[in-house]
Amino acid sequence: MKILITGGTGFVGTHLTRACLDAGHDVTVLGTRLPDKPPVDSRLRHVAADTTIPGDWQRDVTSADLVFNLAGRNIFQRWNQKYKQQIRDSRILTTRNVVEALSETGTPVLISTSAVGYYGSCGDAGLNEDCPAGQDFLASLALDWEAEATKGEAIGARVVLVRFGIVLGRDGGALAKMIPAFRSFVGGPLGNGRQWFPWIHIQDLLRALNFLAARSDLKGPFNLCAPQPVTNGQMADALGKALGRPAKMAVPAFVLKVMMGELGNVLLSSQRALPVNLLAAGFEFGFPQIDMALANLISAHP
Repeated sequence: MKILITGGTGFVGTHLTRACLDAGHDVTVLGTRLPDKPPVDSRLRHVAADTTIPGDWQRDVTSADLVFNLAGRNIFQRWNQKYKQQIRDSRILTTRNVVEALSETGTPVLISTSAVGYYGSCGDAGLNEDCPAGQDFLASLALDWEAEATKGEAIGARVVLVRFGIVLGRDGGALAKMIPAFRSFVGGPLGNGRQWFPWIHIQDLLRALNFLAARSDLKGPFNLCAPQPVTNGQMADALGKALGRPAKMAVPAFVLKVMMGELGNVLLSSQRALPVNLLAAGFEFGFPQIDMALANLISAHP
């Protein structure tokens, strides 16, 4: 199978690329720049392109059997109006250009990233895929992002919308930023720690993406998060336990808002997202509980 991955040089994209190659597929990775070293696998190609602009890179979309659309600027830095526009354009325009290049022959599959930020901050309410979108910046972004991807259905593509929770992996993402603080005895919850923290182990994420790609009967939105969500405080306690460190150095909410601006509010938001559609389709999680997920990640990479 010919697979194209936009945003394939990031944390999730790098893991997904390796998994696709291990499964015997030909993979083309689209990123903003070429890697420093050429690929050692003959089935792997890297293409550097600005995917917010139509161009020759779209030919790789047309020839792909399966497209994983992961492209998007990192949201975890202080926002201003210019950067918020870049966050939006990197997702909306890339997805629009991907959809426009999908082949009208065959039955292409588009698995397009979104996020549980789609729901906005919802307190303790359980959130399944039928819940409405929120009203804040990230919710509006996710709503428009998914709308662009869904246009692929008009040319016969099977479109799957994957709403990521916080992906936990030892070599990147949120966990890689949290571990140094905890090892230095300054780890703890954000704010009061009562906001929900929808998470997923990187291996379960990869397995879920493969599951959704393989099942021709599945389309539409899927929450990609563990079936047992935890609060931010519970996550901090579990990580502290896994590392043998206390988890009492809470970051006050007002400090987060001063340091991070609008992003601080996002870090304090609460989404108790549940993978209802994924479980209904028969997917089984390898790491449904936070303690077992962290034990695996920490012990595998001391």
